Parts: sequence; structure tokens; C-alpha cells
Amino acid sequence: MSGMDTETGGAWLSREEIRDARERLPILYVDLVPVRVDERSAVTEIGLLLRGNSEGRIRRELVSGRVLYHERIRDAILRHIEKDLGPMALPQVPIAPQPFQVAEYFPTPGVTPFHDPRQHAVSMAHIVVVMGDCAPSADSLDLAWLSPQEALELARTEEMAGGHGVLLRQALAHLGFAV
Repeated sequence: MSGMDTETGGAWLSREEIRDARERLPILYVDLVPVRVDERSAVTEIGLLLRGNSEGRIRRELVSGRVLYHERIRDAILRHIEKDLGPMALPQVPIAPQPFQVAEYFPTPGVTPFHDPRQHAVSMAHIVVVMGDCAPSADSLDLAWLSPQEALELARTEEMAGGHGVLLRQALAHLGFAV
């Protein structure tokens, strides 16, 4: 089989294919901290989603999701912001999107502060300014806009499990807030 015959289409995997891949390979994700800023670009609010997990618990989470095969990071950021915050969120992805953190999620608790019982995943965490109207969509129950101080208090609670609270504190530190 020559290189010209290589299959490059099909960015979506079936449930069985993604389950098998998760058992064998680290999966690439993006974790996104949506923020609103004032006229001086100072962060005034941080958006957090309310979601139910597989155990039936309600948690506050960051916007996050997989990067698809043959998808640019900036396109994954835009896709997940639109999926979770709606098509009118108007995210402002930087020209050169650099993550503020690279998080390593493991299925075994305690290896790192980041835990995902389904898989070993590597996530690039970004802060994304949103300018438009946002509404929870997809599997989100609610979207709350919190002050940086309120977000920091929430990040220290069990309501943000799996490492999302750690990432939120790291984002706030990256933005210059005392954590």
C-alpha cells in the first residue's frame, strides 16, 4: 500500500473505536476557560458550565473536548466554545494560541491532579475571551458567569472535580490573580 492510499478522512470515531483507542492511546483534548473582559482587557468574569457526570453528580466544569484527527487547535477551540456556549459566543482566539498549561489526565487517581476514569488524556488549556451572548448548550445544564474571586472560591471546592478546579486556579494565577 503506497502513502497515497492512506485514509485521511473520518474524523469521528464510533463509540467502540473511541473506547478501544482510549484503552491504548493518550487522547488530545483542549480545556478552555471562557472569560469576559472590560475595555482595558482586564478579566471581569469567568464562565463555568454546570453538568451532570456519569455517576449522577452535578459539577461545575470548564469547556473541554477532544481535538479531532486533522483538526487545528484553534478550530477545536472554536468548535468547543460554540458547542458549549452557543453560536453567538463570539470567541476571540489569539493569533498564536499558546496554552497556559498542559494537563495530563490519568485513569488512575493521584498520578497528577487531573483525573479522567475513562482514559489517559493530554489537554492543552487555554483562556478564551468571549464577546457575544452565551447560553449553555449540548450537555450543559447551566452557564454561570462568576467574578474572578467567586471562581477562585469555587475552584477550591469538590464541585470542581477531576482537576478542573486546579486548572481554574492555574488560569487565575496566569492572569495575575493571587491564588
